[in-house]
Amino acid sequence: MQPKFIAATLTLALGLTHGTPTLGAGESPAKAAAQRAASQASSENLLARTVFQTLLGEFALRRGDIKLGVDAWSDLALRTRDPKVLARATEVAGFARQYDKAIELSRLWLEVEPDSVAAKQMQSTLLVQANRLEDLAPQLVNLLEQDKAHLGPNLLQLNRLLGKHTDKQAVQRLIDRVATPYSGMAEAHFAMAQAAANAGDNMRALSETEKALQLRPDWEAAAQARAQLQARQSPSTAIDSLSDFVDRNPGARDARLTLARLLISEKQYAESRKQFDRLIKDNPDNPDVIYPLAMLALQQGDIETGREQLERLLQSEMADKSAIHFFLGQLDQEQKKLAAALTHFQQVNGGEHYIPARSRSAQILAQQGKLDEAREMLRKTKVDSEVERTQMILAEAHLLREAGRVNDAFITLETALTTQPDNTDLLYESALTADRLGKPDILESRLKQLLKIKPDHAHALNALGYSWADRNVRLGEAFELINKALALMPDDPFITDSLGWVLFRQGKTDAALKTLEKAYAQRADPEIAAHLGEVLWSLGRKDDARRLLAEAAKQNPDNEIIAATIKKLQP
Repeated sequence: MQPKFIAATLTLALGLTHGTPTLGAGESPAKAAAQRAASQASSENLLARTVFQTLLGEFALRRGDIKLGVDAWSDLALRTRDPKVLARATEVAGFARQYDKAIELSRLWLEVEPDSVAAKQMQSTLLVQANRLEDLAPQLVNLLEQDKAHLGPNLLQLNRLLGKHTDKQAVQRLIDRVATPYSGMAEAHFAMAQAAANAGDNMRALSETEKALQLRPDWEAAAQARAQLQARQSPSTAIDSLSDFVDRNPGARDARLTLARLLISEKQYAESRKQFDRLIKDNPDNPDVIYPLAMLALQQGDIETGREQLERLLQSEMADKSAIHFFLGQLDQEQKKLAAALTHFQQVNGGEHYIPARSRSAQILAQQGKLDEAREMLRKTKVDSEVERTQMILAEAHLLREAGRVNDAFITLETALTTQPDNTDLLYESALTADRLGKPDILESRLKQLLKIKPDHAHALNALGYSWADRNVRLGEAFELINKALALMPDDPFITDSLGWVLFRQGKTDAALKTLEKAYAQRADPEIAAHLGEVLWSLGRKDDARRLLAEAAKQNPDNEIIAATIKKLQP
């Protein structure tokens, strides 16, 4: 046991038992001495028992014997009726989720200390945890009345206090009951609006938010909440209401930022840019403004502005600049500035961009001819989950495939599958890698195993169906699998391509042509171009096929599929 813990426990126990007997009127010194001796003996017995029971309770809790700990503290609280013991006993019973006992102890605590705010707050929390909202209203009313100086903030805390309660309609009724007497305060209406929104009563939530804004027209949080509610039905209405608010309150930074982001979501980029320009003018060094402006610029293709704003952020006082380094690294990598990109990626130390940054760093090292160093870096990457570990394995397999070491990639994936045999990502990549090695049986077995685990895996359905179609076997089953995949992902151009290819194998050339033209319009991929070119050639449209394949070869000069198709059609 720690010395501080022993000292605190003994202090509590001694505080419960120490007292100094006084001489009563008319008592003789001898009698008083006898009484003092008896009192001392009684006090010593009480002290010993109190110290023992206090230590017993705390030791039991530390060793995980929750029942013994609760029982020891509860018994001590009932015997002593000391406020400190009652507080600890209530806390311990609540921690053990013995809510009925904890609530009874809190009531005894309030009998002993009727004006204790801590006791009332503890009881309110316990009533929430015990789902006894019907008993909670009087407590909340009492707490609000006792702290009139902080009435507004306390009203705004109500929804947070009740946030974990699952019956949102019951919470709404409770907050309505508690907040309605303060209907002259904007905070009361805002609390009722939040409760209504949480309960799915959007019309009521919007009405209460409007009432809050009537009482406090310049309340930024209420204006933002109103816009968020309006956006669920009509984003244009939300934009109009926020625009009006920031026109009347030009210094409302958060509302203007919300407006700018809402404009982005509605693809009104020019209008959003105007709002960000104003924000930058008013807040030139604020990362909360500069960062979204940089992201907007990049989204619009304005690389120069995006880079400029990101580099400004590097000079700011942002605590974590990992995201900034990641996006600057991306820009440098796209512009073939590999050394600069690697420097940025290596400064991503954590967060959601850490694993992608490590993967991109490995890609760059491999491009620089340092494949072994890239693999070692991936293997030494600190991961926090099996998902991240899988991402590193997949990244290593990808590097090996790109380097032409397809068999090594396959071995890497197969080794990982020995410890994670049902990992769907590993099964899928293993299947595709086996296909590149000319092992259709392994491809088929891996994909079938994957589909047993996840029958609606669209890419696995498509891969298996395409494999059969490409080998010109089991075409009926291939058609069914690909159709199922397309139903799951109707806008995927590669699945549409597979459908076109299986139709071609089935001899349905006209349907295949239309399907492949649709896929190529969705994405001008070289493999889709190869399939479409072959169909055009089979229909006698050889000039169209030549033009298509020549353009695809020009755009993808190293693509083996395009080269093989041209050689096949024009030996």
